Amino acid sequence: MKLEKSSRFAPCPGPVVTIVLDGVGISPREDGDAVKTARTPMLDKLMANFPMTALRAHGTAVGMPSDEDMGNSEVGHNAIGAGRVFAQGAKLVAESIASGNLWQGQAWHEVVAAAKHGGTLHFIGLFSDGNVHSHIDHLRAMLEQARKEGVSKVRLHILLDGRDVGETSALDYVDPFEAFLDGLRSPEFDVAIASGGGRMTITMDRYEAHWAMVQRGWDIHVRGEGRQFASAHEAIVTYRNELKVIDQDLPGFVIAKDGKPLGPIVDGDAVVFFNFRGDRAIEISRAFTEENFTAFPRGPLPKVTYAGMMQYDGDTKLPPRFLVQPPAIDKTMGEYLAKNGIPQYAISETQKYGHVTYFWNGNRTGKFDDALETYVEIPSDVVPFEQRPWMKCAEITDALIEAVRSGKYRYLRVNYANGDMVGHTGNFEAAVTAMQGLDLQLARLIPVILEAKGTAIITADHGNADEMYELDKKGNVTRDAEGRTKAKTSHTLNPVPFVLIFGEPEPAFNLREDLAAPGLSNIAATVLNLLGFEAPDGYDSSLIEPA
Repeated sequence: MKLEKSSRFAPCPGPVVTIVLDGVGISPREDGDAVKTARTPMLDKLMANFPMTALRAHGTAVGMPSDEDMGNSEVGHNAIGAGRVFAQGAKLVAESIASGNLWQGQAWHEVVAAAKHGGTLHFIGLFSDGNVHSHIDHLRAMLEQARKEGVSKVRLHILLDGRDVGETSALDYVDPFEAFLDGLRSPEFDVAIASGGGRMTITMDRYEAHWAMVQRGWDIHVRGEGRQFASAHEAIVTYRNELKVIDQDLPGFVIAKDGKPLGPIVDGDAVVFFNFRGDRAIEISRAFTEENFTAFPRGPLPKVTYAGMMQYDGDTKLPPRFLVQPPAIDKTMGEYLAKNGIPQYAISETQKYGHVTYFWNGNRTGKFDDALETYVEIPSDVVPFEQRPWMKCAEITDALIEAVRSGKYRYLRVNYANGDMVGHTGNFEAAVTAMQGLDLQLARLIPVILEAKGTAIITADHGNADEMYELDKKGNVTRDAEGRTKAKTSHTLNPVPFVLIFGEPEPAFNLREDLAAPGLSNIAATVLNLLGFEAPDGYDSSLIEPA
């Protein structure tokens, strides 16, 4: 994996630093844009005085099925780190179902076989059509196939979204799905929702930030222990009236009949976790599959046939049984740099740590070279993000400044999570505060990079904070009769910035103007050029050219 030294680009004298402002896109409107509303003098100055372009960060540009699909942090960091676009989970699962390949796989056969030999088939996953972690249509297809193959009993454990879709849209999914289940149900096919709860309350923790979420999900889904309701509809309406929270924050619930839970998971059952994205599926998968599990007390571990929609961690082979092969992402920029002796540094707080390591490296957990790579995780606060919208951006910057000044690293990368994690709360004022906190850190960081004769790239993996109000089909902010807006908590379809920041003397390169619709995958070749290398064959084109 030898990189060719470039005859066209001299290596930058100092370090190259990629700064990912997670969830900070470029909106065509002012209304509802927390990025534009925030006072960000440093970011404004950089965008006005240095070369800048916009990059596509959604749809086919990041491997999603269509350009109607928003980007997300997983596919965005895959594209940045890999230097080209791979078909991602949403597309791979949809194709596997459409072709029938999923039903022919060994994992599906084993799941169905377990359910047909006296067990119950359980499906757990994010219950929406956001297409970021899962898609409700995949669940529909698996239910229809299970019925067709003679499975007699199925239970669903639904994680309510309100994050990749409308913040209070849960009933828009639950009520039609209950009608769909009514159409499937028969004396030979017993199917029902058995438990659920908000995705930020139970089950879907990531990067071991808050194992208590997973424990709450385990108790609800597996043990059937939790507040009981007659239906998911009743649970959602009751919690909304009592707590006034949006869907992602709804507490867990158990569906019961005559005081008994409708679907605890017991010996002999089969379980499919139908999320295709890995980060928020790993911990619950570990709870089902690890013998020597210590993160929380599981109680008696039911002996089940467990499968993920995909394999969520290729390094640890987790879970061992999965329905669809994940994208085989190889020859990432990080691997090339490691194999060519380039010291690297990656940092973020817990909420996005895996994005600058695992996803950046093509869904690989470990380092390519322990001696050449330093990974730093700043522990995230375990509080609602709108309560501390600055999150850990100052602590991240402290460590990053020290790393730049050390002179040890030629390439550094950082993810600031604020625009995404606070954007997902739907709290406009908090998102504005988050952006202002980020700007303070850029004002500290950029001068240090320039003092080290370095070059900085400011970009993002997708939009979020740039569009905090729901839009109508024409792209205008929707308002009710009183003029009130509705909060938007999902990612956007907007492009993201690419700002190239350098000191004196000005380098001998320019941003290219001949690329049609460049995207995140063009960043890797650009970084390699800045380090004095030619990009490998197959990489998408660099964003710079010799002056």
